Amino acid sequence: MRAGYLTDLSDAEWQFIEPYLPKARSDGRPRKHPLREILDSIFYLARGGCAWRLLPKDLPPWKTVYHYFRLWRLDGTWERINRALREKLRVTHGREAQPSAGVIDS
Repeated sequence: MRAGYLTDLSDAEWQFIEPYLPKARSDGRPRKHPLREILDSIFYLARGGCAWRLLPKDLPPWKTVYHYFRLWRLDGTWERINRALREKLRVTHGREAQPSAGVIDS
């Protein structure tokens, strides 16, 4: 067990995000690193602003973290998570889940 970082997901945050992550393929090789560790690593990078190769050694290898980050960008996972978080925040603030109008600025 590693020491936690300030950017690590809480249990409640993990339970909210987990259903939006792709499931492991049954015909593939088993995952070596839990997805929660991958997400914690991505959030560490995003908050710290460091390079991929500068991930601490107690987190998964940077190539693995980057692989998942890129894969989730290409398959729309990040968009699904962002949409779910936005809708939850809007409902929490007493608004409709979906905005009724948008503003485009040039």
